[in-house]
Amino acid sequence: MTLPAVDRGVLMSVAYRLLGSVSEAEDAVQEAYTRWYALPGPRRAEIVSPTGWLVTTVSRICLDVLGSARARRERYVGEWLPEPVPTSTRWTSQAVSDRADDPADRVSLDESISMALLVVLDSMTPAERVAFVLHDVFAYTFVEIGDIVGRSPQACRKLASSARRRVRERGDDHVPSEERTRIVTAFKSAWESGDLTTLVELLDPDATAITDGGGRASAAAEPIKGAERIARFILGVRQRQPTMTVQTTTVNGQPGLVVRDEAGQVLAVASARIANGRIEHLWAMRNPEKLTAW
Repeated sequence: MTLPAVDRGVLMSVAYRLLGSVSEAEDAVQEAYTRWYALPGPRRAEIVSPTGWLVTTVSRICLDVLGSARARRERYVGEWLPEPVPTSTRWTSQAVSDRADDPADRVSLDESISMALLVVLDSMTPAERVAFVLHDVFAYTFVEIGDIVGRSPQACRKLASSARRRVRERGDDHVPSEERTRIVTAFKSAWESGDLTTLVELLDPDATAITDGGGRASAAAEPIKGAERIARFILGVRQRQPTMTVQTTTVNGQPGLVVRDEAGQVLAVASARIANGRIEHLWAMRNPEKLTAW
């Protein structure tokens, strides 16, 4: 049986949200395809929805990967951040969301790849994350999710509710695109001009910045807290690399920044959570292994 061309995009869309890593998502999708083609022909012919079978299989693979992720994160050098992706088009296939609706909150596909949400997802248990992503993003029923995670539909409903509560606790992230663009552009200009005062004004007084170097690029070993400390830190980066260029771009479906050296090599990709007209959280990816898509 030939699989629809859309399947890979759907599977990557699910796996990336579950894992926060493009390379791990690709591995999970490849493993799902391997299992599909390992099925006897008559068994494949019996499957009414190959896409549904593959999404279920990918989700189970991702659940296993998430189960071992904590140990791997403990060995990671410095702070760990989800892998940023450019533009949102390849991550927003609607093919698995045209389903019967359950009366619960819904997260748009663009919102569900924001760095702010991915960071919250990473704080969840594997089962919570799978339940939330499959139900609140892709509209899978709790019966279907229960079959994937090996729990009752009622237990899965509680998992999704717990996950949803964590998302709400981070605060409202519904900032108009125009305001995001304005603030990120102003931040870029102030960074380029070395304007400490403006940078501090654009940052929440209690802002936090996290840089992920993975031991492969220079990065702060711990989160940087406070508007002035963050502003001075990034101005120090500019002073050490005066030939770097900063461009506004789309990072995980929202306005962000990409920093390049004079040869055009990507040095960092940054995204921000904005609230009340200021930047509350700033995330900067420096690990070159997580910047291959850029």
